[in-house]
Amino acid sequence: MNELQSRISMINSAITELRLSNVTLEGLENQKKGTQLFVPVGGGSYVKAKLETSKQVIVGIGADVAVEKSLTEAKTETEARLADMEKTRQAFGEQLNQIVARLQENNAKMEEISAKLRKGEQSGVRQAQKGP
Repeated sequence: MNELQSRISMINSAITELRLSNVTLEGLENQKKGTQLFVPVGGGSYVKAKLETSKQVIVGIGADVAVEKSLTEAKTETEARLADMEKTRQAFGEQLNQIVARLQENNAKMEEISAKLRKGEQSGVRQAQKGP
């Protein structure tokens, strides 16, 4: 269950990053050459830069590999990846809900058995003892 929660958390982070990327790509769409930008370099820090072109962007495709794509292709790919991540998150969420329901069901059964055992002790029923 903890592993599933951890995966959902990682997917939520990836979804947040993809949404930010999508908003940034949409913002670039109407910018002209020479527009001043603040490019994030991590840790809440930025460098000033001037936009060379908004028609081509570099898109990471995994394993530290990136390729140049048109802005339209990049937006399409980002939206597709976002949709895939949301489907995966939903599937993991459903699995987590099933596990929680099964745990609650088993807990209720354990409480019922425990109550029966306590009731048996009060009525004088003794538990079987192991042999010598």
